[in-house]
Amino acid sequence: MINYNYEIDFQLDNEENYSFWIENVINSENKILGEVNYIFCDDDYLLEINKQYLNHDYFTDIISFDYTEGNLISGDIFISIDRVKENANDFKVSFEDELKRVIIHGILHYCGYKDKSLADEKMMRSKEEEKIKMFHVKH
Repeated sequence: MINYNYEIDFQLDNEENYSFWIENVINSENKILGEVNYIFCDDDYLLEINKQYLNHDYFTDIISFDYTEGNLISGDIFISIDRVKENANDFKVSFEDELKRVIIHGILHYCGYKDKSLADEKMMRSKEEEKIKMFHVKH
């Protein structure tokens, strides 16, 4: 089950399309969807989580709490829409593409991908691109 929560004035255009895509990505990694909660918020909201739970005093685009057990993918993914907008501008990509990258980034962490080393980060970026291409609007 995928749940969407909004702490700011923002709404995904079509939650059903995103849910379909996210579940397909999880299946493509031979994993099973458990319960994933997306919480869309602003910089200040995510900064407080970053300080409180990670002892980091800086803005970030995503914080994920992984509750995955074995192949059952579960967790809470907090996304700062402020950061996504700024990153889209900085990377010269559309807001929608940057949002998809961040949405799937958390899922890829739950599937076991890391991004701390340069090699891991390269693999993560490659997987993000591969999975973004799987997004299709259902008809």
